[in-house]
Amino acid sequence: MQVSSTFFIFGLFVLLQYSSCVFAQTIDEVDTADFAQIAFQETSFSFGELRQGEKIEHTFTFKNIGNAPLVLNNVLSTCGCTVPKWSKEPIPYDSTGTIKVIFDSKLKIGRQNKVVTVRSNSKEGDFRLRLSGMVLPIAKK
Repeated sequence: MQVSSTFFIFGLFVLLQYSSCVFAQTIDEVDTADFAQIAFQETSFSFGELRQGEKIEHTFTFKNIGNAPLVLNNVLSTCGCTVPKWSKEPIPYDSTGTIKVIFDSKLKIGRQNKVVTVRSNSKEGDFRLRLSGMVLPIAKK
């Protein structure tokens, strides 16, 4: 009877070890799944000072460092004074893309902080790009 119990416990131990190896293999397979991954050269830009009514343009550059094509689903701004333009084509692995943002300071004055939200199929989810600076009043003549 004692030998039978020992074999049962040993068999149970082997089964549990095998199960944990299979589970670990499943986790590893998830880690190597295809996904897009976006990496920006910079996520914020300070335009310094400009006069009310002037426009500033800045281009954010990014790279797809994932192993699946990167698609920018949408790029949204918090204000009509900030207009983003981006490539609508999928960005292949190890390729770069750009998002050009134009800020129009018409009707703006003082410190400005504008946020542009990038929605994509990237593993990280949404990204926030920021523009900031000071809009000075129009110089009096």
